[in-house]
Amino acid sequence: MKSLKLQPLEEIGKMVRDAGALFVVDAVTSYCGTDLKVDEWGIDAIYSGSQKCLSAPPGLSPVSFSERAVAALDNRKTKVQSWFLDLSLVKNYWEGAKRAYHHTAPVSAMFALREAYRLVMEEGLEARFARHNENHELLKQGLEGMGFEFIVPEGFRLPMLNAVKVPEGLDEAALRTRLLQDYDIEVGGGLGKFAGKLWRIGLMGESSNKNHINMLLAALQQLI
Repeated sequence: MKSLKLQPLEEIGKMVRDAGALFVVDAVTSYCGTDLKVDEWGIDAIYSGSQKCLSAPPGLSPVSFSERAVAALDNRKTKVQSWFLDLSLVKNYWEGAKRAYHHTAPVSAMFALREAYRLVMEEGLEARFARHNENHELLKQGLEGMGFEFIVPEGFRLPMLNAVKVPEGLDEAALRTRLLQDYDIEVGGGLGKFAGKLWRIGLMGESSNKNHINMLLAALQQLI
């Protein structure tokens, strides 16, 4: 499958390195749903969430740091001691250099995350990326046929998070309420300046399947 580059991360990474800075990427929605070449694209710090495309229970955040990021962490001149998201403490605990008390590990969540990763590898990354993209295309065709418009230009859209403008004349909040009450389908509304103007339709992980898409499209055909 051809790799999708939804943002020019490789080019941005080079610019960041040339400037002597560190490159941090938010992959909460995209991780395990589309290609992410962390080392190849020069990403120094990247983080995600267990509840999105991994389809594991919420509460854990897979992270990765480059050698450059770790060196910057170790060489900080100003260090604030904290028990909350203190990477120095986490690093020492992980390396075993100072095996002092740090936290009570969420064992059940860790086992669930391991199972989620097993399912990812069982499906295969390329197949998983292709599935998310194919389902995005299926949703796109159905929504555009009913007058919905995608906000993000084609080629830059995340296949697992679809932001669409609701057709003129429709009460988007009332429509989302009917979807939830009558069909048990929950669609996210717009945020900030997009409130009341667009929808956010998630197709992530195990929720990205043709049955869910066809259910949504069929419900909309009944309601619009």
